[in-house]
Amino acid sequence: MADRLPTVLVIDDEAAILETVRILLKNEGFGVHTALGGKAGLEQLATLQPEIVITDVRMPNVTGIDVLTAARAQDPETPVILMTAQASLQSAVEAVNQGAFYYLHKPFRNEELLTLLRRAAEHRRLRVENKSLKAEIRRHAHGDRPVGKSATWIEVLRVAETVGPTESIVLLQGESGTGKEILARYVHEISGRSSGPFVSINCGALPESLLESELFGHVRGSFTGAHRDKTGLFAAATGGTFFLDEVGEMSPATQVKLLRVLQQREVIPVGATEAIPIDARLLAATNRDLEEEIRRGNFRSDLYYRLNVISLHLPPLRERKDDIPLLADLFLRNVAETRGEELKTLSSAAVAALQAYDWPGNVRELENALERAALLTSGTVIEVDSLPERVVQRRPEAIVAERPPANPTLETIERAYVEWVLQQEGGNKTRAAEVLGIDPSTLYRKLSRYGGQAVG
Repeated sequence: MADRLPTVLVIDDEAAILETVRILLKNEGFGVHTALGGKAGLEQLATLQPEIVITDVRMPNVTGIDVLTAARAQDPETPVILMTAQASLQSAVEAVNQGAFYYLHKPFRNEELLTLLRRAAEHRRLRVENKSLKAEIRRHAHGDRPVGKSATWIEVLRVAETVGPTESIVLLQGESGTGKEILARYVHEISGRSSGPFVSINCGALPESLLESELFGHVRGSFTGAHRDKTGLFAAATGGTFFLDEVGEMSPATQVKLLRVLQQREVIPVGATEAIPIDARLLAATNRDLEEEIRRGNFRSDLYYRLNVISLHLPPLRERKDDIPLLADLFLRNVAETRGEELKTLSSAAVAALQAYDWPGNVRELENALERAALLTSGTVIEVDSLPERVVQRRPEAIVAERPPANPTLETIERAYVEWVLQQEGGNKTRAAEVLGIDPSTLYRKLSRYGGQAVG
């Protein structure tokens, strides 16, 4: 059976040329879409995601070079063939330098175009297979595969390894401290963008005005203190992966701007008028129930659906207790390596105590507890008495009122837990933030939202 021929998007501002090329390619078995003019071409490029693009160079408003830039930003593996009736050596060289697959001079013979398309199809196939092969090699090497053997965790890794080599947006959801950034880095490492940068930002750690500048960049003089142009993190992630942590903390105004970036695949720096194309895969994470936030009017539904292409739900540690010994061994090895000391191990009683505790702060709380235990243990075996008191007690004191509401909201439960952790840490907000697995500034915002009635 012959290989499927790729889908082709043909863009030109002359309807007669579009129809001629459409009939030619359709008769040869290609899937063909046409767009009359550059603006329509960009719109179809975003929605159709064609495998090959053929575009005229000289079109009003949106040129073939604009189409080339957008296609390369959307998928670097898409061959773009430029057509023009006014070809020159200089313009051809410039087009190829900007990533064009070929520069075709009008009028052209039918067989010339078909030969060129077959070469472009083979070029794309080889590039895609090469990326997939590299991702497969990395996937099976599992050098940095997140630790865990429980059924729930293995299923998370299975989905992550399936979507890793794609360009799809992934939304990682789960409680604070469950390892969302670690999994995001793993998805990046098994993707075709692993040789590019992994750039991350905690959306809850910055005020709105600063967050916008960090995300999109700014131009000199756009606001007080903007003494020079600044490249935004979206642009800094070019060729790689951009990870938006705590995306649920974004203000409505910033949500609107992020939605535009995802739709247009371009950013406009603060104070600028010209848009900059972006070429970065987006991963996002949240510990909030975004569907509940939508119902409350705190999060845009259209942005949610843009982000929620692939959803990964990371289980809390209390649902994967079989993984605790493996994680403990990893964390203790990290401590020994960092401090240049002999590796310390856990007694069977200490392991049992760790597995009996529910770990409301999840993996991050476990890591902090083991670092503390390793520092307090003079020998090579960590006993129960070196573990934090809250862990040894197994069942910590109630973290909600003696008479809680029959159907408490998520915010009520969250607030009760935050207050309890603050109590356990003696009101120390920095240590409480570490246990909670959030940035201290996020904790301060939560306390402010609770009306200042929380402990500490």
